Amino acid sequence: MINHVFSKFTKLISLKFIRLISLMRVLILRLKGVNICWSAEIARSVKISRQGGHIKIGSRSIIDEGAILHAYGGTIVLGADCSVNSYCVLYGHGGLIIGDGVRIATHSIFIPSNHKFEKIDVPIFMQGEASKGIIVEDDVWFGAGVRVLDGVLIGKGCVIGAGSVVTKNTQPF
Repeated sequence: MINHVFSKFTKLISLKFIRLISLMRVLILRLKGVNICWSAEIARSVKISRQGGHIKIGSRSIIDEGAILHAYGGTIVLGADCSVNSYCVLYGHGGLIIGDGVRIATHSIFIPSNHKFEKIDVPIFMQGEASKGIIVEDDVWFGAGVRVLDGVLIGKGCVIGAGSVVTKNTQPF
C-alpha cells in the first residue's frame, strides 16, 4: 500500500516538474517577444525564432521535440488547442495562419513563400521571392510528412493524407 502511494506521489511530482520546465520555456519565449499563452506546452528542443517577425501561439497548444518555427520577418499564428508534432517546420515569411484545433503530424513542412524564377537570364537567387501566405482553418488534420506550399487555403475540417504536397486550396469538409 505504501509503495503504491509513494509511486503515485513520485509520478505526480515528476509531472509537476515537467510542467514547471514548460512554464519556464514559455516565460523565456515571452521575454524574447513571442506572444505565447501560458497554457501552451513547448518541448525543450523546439527552435523558435522571430527574426524580425511575429509569432503567436494559442492556449493549450503543444509543440513537440525538434519542431522549428522561424518567422523570417513574417508572421506565424498558431491557434488554440493545436498540436505540432516532432520535427515539423513552420516558416512565416509570407504569413502562416493556423486556426484552432489543428493537428500537424511529424515531419510536416509549411512554406508560405516561393522563389521567383521567371527570368531565364537571371540566377534564381537574384530574382527575389513571392509570398501569398498560407491559411489553415479550424479542425484540420495533417498526416505525417505533408508539405503545404505558398498561396494555399485549407478549408475547415479537412484531412490531408500523409505525404501529400498541397499546392491548391481545399474546400471545407
